Amino acid sequence: MHELTAEDQREPRGPVLWVTGGGSGMGRASALSAASHGWRVALTGRRPTRLRAVAQEVKASGGEVLLLPGDVRSIENVTECATAIERSWGRLDGLVLAAGMNAPRRTWQDQDLQELRDIVETNLVSVARVVHLALPHLRRSAGTIVVISSYAGWRFSAGAGVAYSASKTALASLCQSLNAQEAASGVRACHLCPGDVDTEFLAQRPEVPGAQARSVMLTANDVARAVQFVLDSPAHVRVDELVISPVSQH
Repeated sequence: MHELTAEDQREPRGPVLWVTGGGSGMGRASALSAASHGWRVALTGRRPTRLRAVAQEVKASGGEVLLLPGDVRSIENVTECATAIERSWGRLDGLVLAAGMNAPRRTWQDQDLQELRDIVETNLVSVARVVHLALPHLRRSAGTIVVISSYAGWRFSAGAGVAYSASKTALASLCQSLNAQEAASGVRACHLCPGDVDTEFLAQRPEVPGAQARSVMLTANDVARAVQFVLDSPAHVRVDELVISPVSQH
């Protein structure tokens, strides 16, 4: 059962955005940015406490929010989330897919196959799952999809890991297929590839960067500005792929 923090059955005053991985990092920053630009925001993530905190931030800024705790790896959870958005707001105009996973064990020599399955399921299969369920609504609104991928999804990065690199690289093809097949309905997909970003996701690295290394990285807000640029682009403009990186990225 989902906890809904928006007032149900009300006519929406603005476009509706569904954010996965909305409880922290780039998902949180994207949700807050969108809310400040007049979007209603539906938040999905695995940690209800984190989602509630973000929801409070959205409401404090005057935005409207729908709280949808769930795991994007579960078809049941994702289906319930899509149904709740339709029931509460009757439309969907945008999708930001920010849920992601990696693990410290990243080489063929030390990787764990169950971890590999979980990473690919989260980073690739779950993206396809959410898009599949959202597309009927996005076709009606000529909506926008922003897939938050990775620099490793744009250019091979040896340290990113076998599963992470493969799953993120595949997102480029996923976005290309959407743009090739859904153009007639006005749906647009962007493969957004950030370089190093200072978020808690860095804790999943074999060696966690220290304060000095983090100080020259992108921030979650930097990525959110890029997401907002894509969401705010005119209906005839499609941003197929967008790579942003800190000046220090090699």
